[in-house]
Amino acid sequence: MVTLALAVVCCGIYPLAVFGIAQLAFPSQANGSLIVGKDGTIHGSRLLGQSFTADKYFHPRPSAAGGNGYDPTSSSGSNLGPTSQKLNDAIVQRIADYRAQNNLDTNAPVPADAVTASGSGLDPHISLRNAELQTPRVAKARALGEDKVRELIRANTDAASLGILGEPGVNVLALNLALDALAAK
Repeated sequence: MVTLALAVVCCGIYPLAVFGIAQLAFPSQANGSLIVGKDGTIHGSRLLGQSFTADKYFHPRPSAAGGNGYDPTSSSGSNLGPTSQKLNDAIVQRIADYRAQNNLDTNAPVPADAVTASGSGLDPHISLRNAELQTPRVAKARALGEDKVRELIRANTDAASLGILGEPGVNVLALNLALDALAAK
């Protein structure tokens, strides 16, 4: 009888109560923080990074999730440590690529988040410095003023958690969708 009672409570009543409370109190978060377009198309989640490579888009940080990166079913880091030659070679190549893509000097400092993957490989944010360095490339590719692009960056920057935990971060998917919406006008 105890097993049956616990099965009903733990496998039925409790999950339904949590589901109901989540749907009432936090419907967006409970359903994956999806970004839905005006036409009802789901573009992605505010919580998961996506790959963008065209010059007209802000590029996210690298991903080690899955074979080609950004695979939400294979969330993970590379498991390469600081003494790994493979990791070192990859970072050196990413730094060179980043400088070339963004027309930077060969000795210009590059933000760490531009060349290293996050622990999950799916971080949707880049640092403000990373976004600032990419601004001239995106503005040129879209024939926009850099001030207009910076305005969109500010609008798509998430503050530090609780105002003190971590650094503000720019949500790349939201920013790129805002750029596309601006271009469609």
